[in-house]
Amino acid sequence: MSTIKVDKLQGTSGSATAITMSGANATVGGTLAVTGVHTIGTNAVYTSDAGAVTQNVVQGMAKGFCRYSASAFTESFNFSTFTDNSTGDHNMSFTNNMNNSVYVISMQHEGGNAGDHFRYGCEAVSSTSLVNMEHFLLSSGSGPTQADLGDNGFTIHGGHA
Repeated sequence: MSTIKVDKLQGTSGSATAITMSGANATVGGTLAVTGVHTIGTNAVYTSDAGAVTQNVVQGMAKGFCRYSASAFTESFNFSTFTDNSTGDHNMSFTNNMNNSVYVISMQHEGGNAGDHFRYGCEAVSSTSLVNMEHFLLSSGSGPTQADLGDNGFTIHGGHA
């Protein structure tokens, strides 16, 4: 096996250095055009616009999202199965299970006020393999009633899938 040792690579047109190497590190000048499928490691970071802050790319990504009606997914990522348990009670199973059940769900649902009704939803159970969501209708003068709401969705962060 042969080894090529260089400090800089320069394109044939122009005088700017395209890649500078130092030890096991490489710096790319200009725009890096990537084609095909590329895998990043769990330690990949990005730097803020001002350059002062770095963030882990994998930790900051959404681990799953879905939109669903009262009976089925309308769109999803990292969810494989939708189960309609009963009125206003739904399970969504992960395609790739989470490593733990410590995650945050940001949710939206059909809703707001509709006459004298207020609609809301909540996460009832979270585990490494599924999320259970419940939706309710609150009418003035009475307690909440579980209800099938038509346009629901949520995103999950954390849990390290």
